[in-house]
Amino acid sequence: MKSLKIGNIGELISYNTEKDAMCRYNNVEIIIDKGKILEIGKNLGPADKFFDCKNKLVTPGFVDPHTHPVFYNSREDEFLMRAGGMSYEEISAKGGGILNSIDSLRNTSKSLLIDKVKSRMNNFLKFGTTTVECKSGYGLSTISELKSLDIINTVNQDHKIDMVPTFMGAHAFPKEYQNRKEEYVDLICNEMIPEVAKQGIAKFNDVFCENGYFDLDQTTKIINRGKKYNLYPRIHADEFCDSGAANLAGELKVVSADHLMAISIDGIKSLAENDVVATLLPGTTFFLGKHEYAPYHKIKDSGISIALATDYNPGSCNIQSMPFIITLACLYLQMNILDAIESSTFIAAKSLMMDNVIGSIEKGKNADIVIWDFSRIEQLPYSVNRHTVRSVFKNGDIVFSA
Repeated sequence: MKSLKIGNIGELISYNTEKDAMCRYNNVEIIIDKGKILEIGKNLGPADKFFDCKNKLVTPGFVDPHTHPVFYNSREDEFLMRAGGMSYEEISAKGGGILNSIDSLRNTSKSLLIDKVKSRMNNFLKFGTTTVECKSGYGLSTISELKSLDIINTVNQDHKIDMVPTFMGAHAFPKEYQNRKEEYVDLICNEMIPEVAKQGIAKFNDVFCENGYFDLDQTTKIINRGKKYNLYPRIHADEFCDSGAANLAGELKVVSADHLMAISIDGIKSLAENDVVATLLPGTTFFLGKHEYAPYHKIKDSGISIALATDYNPGSCNIQSMPFIITLACLYLQMNILDAIESSTFIAAKSLMMDNVIGSIEKGKNADIVIWDFSRIEQLPYSVNRHTVRSVFKNGDIVFSA
């Protein structure tokens, strides 16, 4: 691989580990070699190739730490049902929601699902996302959960984007276990998790801890079982109500607690005391037509690291664009734009335990870089009605160019 210099950068925005802060750099250059950032500075030496940024903005590639991309059928009918006044919870009670996606995934061939997931990964790259966490959870049987993880792994091996696999057999209770919920928890713990560990693909184990889904005791059992098989824990917590899930996330010392729209003060304290990343998903609140967003400033003021993610899925948030999520974060969470960039790059990488290799433009890290079609970071959330990504580099290679 030949070395590459990225030059004529108007402004570079990135987290700086030494300064422990987001920084703005002017008139710097980047030299990339063997997929890594070799040097950053002014008036650097020559390289084999040159990329002209034409005085445009440069940022790290986005890291999206919460998605559900392995599914077959779309659920636009549910979107219109919500637009007509039904809630997500009401639709789920009638057999919609997560359960609506199970049969189609179970009955669809692996090859067709692979094609669909590849197409979705292509779209992520177009929006500047270079690393994406990918959950299973629309199969909810041992064979289909292993199938979903295998699809993630297959696409990951053949795609430029980095995909981080998460097992989520505890996404909902399948129809055949609606009246035998403890049996399904036992199936997850005694069969699914050992088989997932044996398969060797998943890095994380995630649980939807919420009223009507997995309760505190069930979540504890599943998380602790996963830990015994070296699966790092994550939790969907306090999305619809304060169920105590955030408190539990701290007690169990999970890596990330996600959603948190209904988190309590005690829940915030628990996350802070146990160094749990809070992953906020404003796109879900927006897409569901709700108005109570996660209490960003209360969480931030407690000293918790905050990540942003899309929650891309077929039902509650069919959004793949991190730039749009940043617009929502600025508008409805009232995030500062530099904080929003940090949350969608460096902190998002931290939530995936990958901040040592991705999430910022720093010497020695992977060369995951986005070149924008404007010069100032303030234009990113403002330019919501147009595609503003000019070029995307993944490990030093151009993987998208407008």
